[in-house]
Amino acid sequence: MQLRMTNQREMILRELKKSKKHLSADELYERVKKFMPRISLATVYRNLEILSDASMIRKLEISGRQKRFDSELEDHDHIYCVQCHRIENLDIGDKEVNLTEVDTRGYAITGRRLEVTGVCPKCQKKNSKKNAKK
Repeated sequence: MQLRMTNQREMILRELKKSKKHLSADELYERVKKFMPRISLATVYRNLEILSDASMIRKLEISGRQKRFDSELEDHDHIYCVQCHRIENLDIGDKEVNLTEVDTRGYAITGRRLEVTGVCPKCQKKNSKKNAKK
């Protein structure tokens, strides 16, 4: 089945690609609303799910937080700041886990996702300034 690219889907996709970030539906809604004032948040949510199901974007569900969306379709992992909730791409290069050495319990592996968490440089800097004042 061919996915019909409506004006709304095109605008959502364009704004997601333009941002170069991993935006939430709410953040995308705020951006798209500037160009399509009558669009609803529910429409943005629905179209993000449709675009994700059609493999045109990736849906990121990190540690039970609000879903984020990624226009980058190449396989890659992410790092997540536990303080400000920023998500960035993470290139682990040749340090990938060799799944042939892992007990996969008979599963036929179709993909993997590595979730890395930490405190980003900006938050580290804020934290050290706070600690210096104490």
